[in-house]
Formats: sequence, structure tokens, C-alpha cells
Amino acid sequence: MTDIDVALLLVRLVAGAVFAVHGAQKVFGWWGGQGLRGWQGTMERMGYRPTLPFAVLSAFTELVGGVLIAVGLLTPIAGMVVVAQSIVIIAGVHWARGFFNRDNGFEFPLVLGTAFLAIVLAGPGQLSVDSVIGFALSDATRAALVVLAIVGGFAMVALPRLTRRSAVPA
Repeated sequence: MTDIDVALLLVRLVAGAVFAVHGAQKVFGWWGGQGLRGWQGTMERMGYRPTLPFAVLSAFTELVGGVLIAVGLLTPIAGMVVVAQSIVIIAGVHWARGFFNRDNGFEFPLVLGTAFLAIVLAGPGQLSVDSVIGFALSDATRAALVVLAIVGGFAMVALPRLTRRSAVPA
């Protein structure tokens, strides 16, 4: 075990737990969250249709992805999913409000997304379930997951705009 393993553990625990808590707010309504029904309304206002599958997908991405990152289980795959979700959060929700968190800008989700990106690229470290069970992917595969996460995240941001255009009668 090295200092880097301890550092990766700390980043995984904090970033993963924060993401999981946000997911729990959306899924269960805990800690002042809106619950799945309220989150479904938010997804509708954002233009995602059908709203229930997108609400479930995004809320459970945060909850389950955050937990998996925190414990270091299936880390590159979970990391890919939460990086994509971070892109949706930044570009689809917070970008228009500017950088600073005080204005509900993208500062905070950018830090989380960058932490997840670093975890995918570096790996979970020795203090992880992945290390215990021997789950590891090659550097090239992890890099491909990063590309897939970025493309997938931006595709999800574009989806409501594309579906609105296709719904307009000619």
C-alpha cells in the first residue's frame, strides 16, 4: 500500500459518497430531496421523454454509481457512468448559470466529474474491492471507457433537443 492508494481511497470515498447522497435524495427523498416523483417532474422540465425511465436511470446512476465508486467495485465501469452523468449535470443543468456554486453554477459538479475521471484513469488503488477480487482493466480499455463516457454524456445532453425537433410536425 502506498500514499497514492490512500489518496485514491479518500477521493473515492468522498466523491462517491457525495454522488450517492444526491442519488438517494432523488430516489428516496432523503435529506431534503424530492424523491423519484419530484425528480421525474424535473426530468420532464428538462425535456427528457419518457420521463420515468430517464428519472430512474439518472437517479440510480448517482446512487449506485456513487456507492460502487466509494467502495471501489467495478470502478472503471461505474466511473464511466458517473462521468457521463456529470457531463449531463454540468452541460444540461448548471452551465447556463456560470461557474460559481453560489449561483448554482457548474463549479461543484465539475470537481466531482473530474475526480471520477481521475479515478477511471488511475484505477481504484489497492484499498478497493476491485483489488481484493482482482478486477482490473487495461490502460487502453480504461481510456476507451473515458471516451465512451464523454460521448455518451454529451449525447444525453443533446437528446431532449433532438426529440423536440423530431416531434415538430413538418
